[in-house]
Amino acid sequence: MRVRHAAHLALLLLAHLVPPGACDVAGGAGSVNSLPAGGAGARLAPSFDAATPRNVTALVGKSAYLSCRVRNLGNRTVSWIRHRDLHILTVGGYTYTSDQRFQATHSPQTDDWTLHIKWAQQRDAGVYECQVSTQPVRSFFVTLHVVVPSARILGGPDLHVDMGSTINLTCLIQFSPEPPAYIFWYHEDEVSGRKQVISYDSSRGGVSVVTEKGAATTSYLLVQDAAPADSGRYSCSPSNAEVASVRVHVLNGERPAAMQTGSAGLSDCSRVLAALLAAAALHARLRAALLAS
Repeated sequence: MRVRHAAHLALLLLAHLVPPGACDVAGGAGSVNSLPAGGAGARLAPSFDAATPRNVTALVGKSAYLSCRVRNLGNRTVSWIRHRDLHILTVGGYTYTSDQRFQATHSPQTDDWTLHIKWAQQRDAGVYECQVSTQPVRSFFVTLHVVVPSARILGGPDLHVDMGSTINLTCLIQFSPEPPAYIFWYHEDEVSGRKQVISYDSSRGGVSVVTEKGAATTSYLLVQDAAPADSGRYSCSPSNAEVASVRVHVLNGERPAAMQTGSAGLSDCSRVLAALLAAAALHARLRAALLAS
């Protein structure tokens, strides 16, 4: 078996060194890329499933899976080649690289040949070739994108709000193949330096967080009736990205240029949330007044 794979390795090297068509006998019976038209050989020639994804995105540090589905493989061999250095990574089920993160997997009775890359790094990004040992060789190309999720709070690094208004913070998490498992918001007091998780059921009240998950995940933090004690650094901490921070200044009568006034500049979702929260707060106050009377 290893002799067969060694011979196939030599053929792979020749396939990349010899220009396409250099060894063809045009129109002759000995042409290496000719098959009898409509014959059994043409019907049983290996082919790739066109529905197989040609672009794969993986999260840095996680596993990447590059699929190649070959129909009518017969006794041919499937190899995976990294294009940036033409390194032959796998031949059949054997690995031909010292980097043990690479492994070819194949389930018997299926047409799937998958290149598994463990703990994907940014340097792994690029084009990979799934090659079948026909004459001439047949190839299917897959491009791997390795991304590092990022988080940012819109409008930073400093936001100024009027005392009594609503603090609205929007945290955007991008470049993640999957939404974060959780997102925590933190508030660090400017004076004491104390940092704590923002709690929705704290005695302060008027705090709400809404998270929308999708291709890009957005988390909204709304803090009603802003007071000087609400000034400080606010941080958005997703489970799969670095922390993003912004400094909020609650002002009393001052009007700096970077002012967050009312609902100006808020997204439609944020405006609706702010309106709902304001209505809920008014309802609570009216109910408390009625109970007290």
